[in-house]
Amino acid sequence: MSPSGRAQPLSLMLLLGMVMASERIGCPSGCSCQYLEVNCTGQQLQEFPATIPLDTRQLILAANNVSYLPAVELSFLADLVYLDCRKNLLGDDLDFTFIGVAKLVYLDLSFNNLTLVTFSTFSHLLSLVVLKISDNPNLVAIEKDAFANNTWLRHLDVSRTGLTFLDTSTVRDLPNLKFLGLGDNPWHCNCSFLDLITWMTETNVHFPDADNITCYTPASLRALTVPAVEAQLHFSCLTQLYKQDYIFLCLIGFCIFCAGTMAAWLAGVCAVIYEVHTSKGEEEEEEEEEDTA
Repeated sequence: MSPSGRAQPLSLMLLLGMVMASERIGCPSGCSCQYLEVNCTGQQLQEFPATIPLDTRQLILAANNVSYLPAVELSFLADLVYLDCRKNLLGDDLDFTFIGVAKLVYLDLSFNNLTLVTFSTFSHLLSLVVLKISDNPNLVAIEKDAFANNTWLRHLDVSRTGLTFLDTSTVRDLPNLKFLGLGDNPWHCNCSFLDLITWMTETNVHFPDADNITCYTPASLRALTVPAVEAQLHFSCLTQLYKQDYIFLCLIGFCIFCAGTMAAWLAGVCAVIYEVHTSKGEEEEEEEEEDTA
C-alpha cells in the first residue's frame, strides 16, 4: 500500500477522534452554557450529563432526578469550583465521589437522600469553604472526623436533617468556621449533648436559626431551646449520681478509710518505737551517771 493510502485511514481516525472529543465537551442537551458555567436546573435529568465542557468552573444540576454522581466523570472537571446538586435524589454512598475535584469551594447537596457522612465523603475537598447538606431527612449520622480535612470550611449547614447527635469536636476543630446551621433537627438532649450546647454558648460561630435549635427527646425537654435546656442539663448532669457512681464513691471511701487506718497504725507504731528508744536512752544515761559517781 502506498504512503498516501496509509495516510487516508489515519486522517479519518484523527477526524473521528476530533468529532468524538467535540461531542464530549459540548453543552448538555437542554442546559445553558455560558463562559465556564453550565446550568442544567430543572431539566428532569435522570443521570449526570455526559457532555460537559472540560474547563467548566461552575456546574448547576439543581432540581433534577440525579441519584448518582460518577467519580470518574467528575474528575474530568478538574477546575470545578462550584457544584450545586440541591433537590436531587442523591443517596447514601458518596464516599470518594469528589476525589477528582479538589479545587471545589462551594458544594450544595441539600434536599437529597443522604444518610451518612464519613471521613471519606469530603476528605479530598481541601479547599471547601461552603458546604450545604441541610434538608436531608434521612441523614442520621455524621462521623466525628468527617470534616477533619476541610480546615477552610466557613459555612456549614446541617439543619432540617435526621441528626439526633453531633460530636462537638466535629465542628469545634474547624478553625475557620463562621456559620453553622443546626435548626429543626430532632436533637436528643442528654448529658452528651451538653458539651455541644456549652460550646455553642462560648464560640463566636454564628447560628442563624438559633431559635429553632430545640430538643426532641426526652419528652420532658421537648421544644426547649438551647438556653433553657442548658440550665436543666447542667443541674441534672452535674448533680445526678447513678448506681455505678455510688459504687465508685463507696470504693473510694473504703480505700480512704483503709489508708487512714493504716496511716494511724503506722504512726502509733512509730510513736511506740520512739518512746521505747527514748526510755532506753534515758536509762542508759542514768546508769552512766551512777557509775561515774
